[in-house]
Amino acid sequence: MTTDLQSLLDDKAEHLLGFNSPKIPKERLHLPGPDFVDRIFAQSDRNNRVLGNLQRMYNHGRLGGTGYLSILPVDQGIEHSGGASFAKNPDYFDPEKIIELAIEGGCNAVASTFGVLGVMSRTYAHKIPFIVKINHNELLTYPNNFEQILFGTVEQAYDMGAAAVGATIYFGSDDSHRELIEIAEAFALAHQLGMATILWCYLRNPAFKKDKDYHVSADLTGQANHLGVTLEADIIKQKLPENNGGYLALNTGESSYGKLDKRIYSDLTSDHPIDLCRYQVANNYMGRIGLINSGGASGANDFAEAAATAVINKRAGGMGLISGRKAFQRPMAEGVKLLNTIQDVYLDKTVTVA
Repeated sequence: MTTDLQSLLDDKAEHLLGFNSPKIPKERLHLPGPDFVDRIFAQSDRNNRVLGNLQRMYNHGRLGGTGYLSILPVDQGIEHSGGASFAKNPDYFDPEKIIELAIEGGCNAVASTFGVLGVMSRTYAHKIPFIVKINHNELLTYPNNFEQILFGTVEQAYDMGAAAVGATIYFGSDDSHRELIEIAEAFALAHQLGMATILWCYLRNPAFKKDKDYHVSADLTGQANHLGVTLEADIIKQKLPENNGGYLALNTGESSYGKLDKRIYSDLTSDHPIDLCRYQVANNYMGRIGLINSGGASGANDFAEAAATAVINKRAGGMGLISGRKAFQRPMAEGVKLLNTIQDVYLDKTVTVA
């Protein structure tokens, strides 16, 4: 372990790096590696063009050839409003700056909107893999209404030379059935045209907030992942779990929700963050579909938080991070340094899978 990583993790270092008693042993997992496309996807129903675009992403940037991914996502101008997202650094209202940050930061790919990637596609689509986010929550309806709406077509993403399409489903929401059907159809067409697919498997329901916010519980996010891989997502994006017991909390008194087996909490997970994340990996067909965790909002301790999240994801058997606000809500040189800090965890051979 590098001195820089030890310093960043500080008092969390031993807790995260010394953990070696996971409930689900790593021998059961299909772990990231240089041969991941050959080992996992070559036996699937994905066509050769999909395999080529997946390999292109895995081979690009500082993590190229490792099987790990570092992706810059910037769709927050729609999801969170442009002003709220870019006031800290107005340069990123300019789409070219977003793509430049991904390139300078050594990312495997850049994920953004039809508008951002489309307006720069002739200049950059052949220089870094594009992931076109095809749906968004537009956040201008009053009062705010949380629904994912298509902003373009899969054919548009194909025409601009995208390597992959990304989409969000708000599992658990009133709108989830429409979103699920739309994205299942979109992903099928994307695969037919040769593009890879990445699903943001987010939860959204006011009932999930009780004594804790169970939108980030391992059991509920794990099931969202399991629905996502059923849609044939090639990569799953999920928030890092912060707690567990969502099913238990929602099955109290007279309420009945979903199905559970209490061995989820005794045999498959503990309260350690690496175990909680490993449960997400297990729901991704034991790692056959890669798990990338989100970097979260920008704050006072971005470098330390990013390093810790990367360590948890890697040691759990995940495939990498997709970190946006922590990187673009600061000067470009600092954003590059933050992205490199994340990547250094995956390049550090002393940080091993638990």
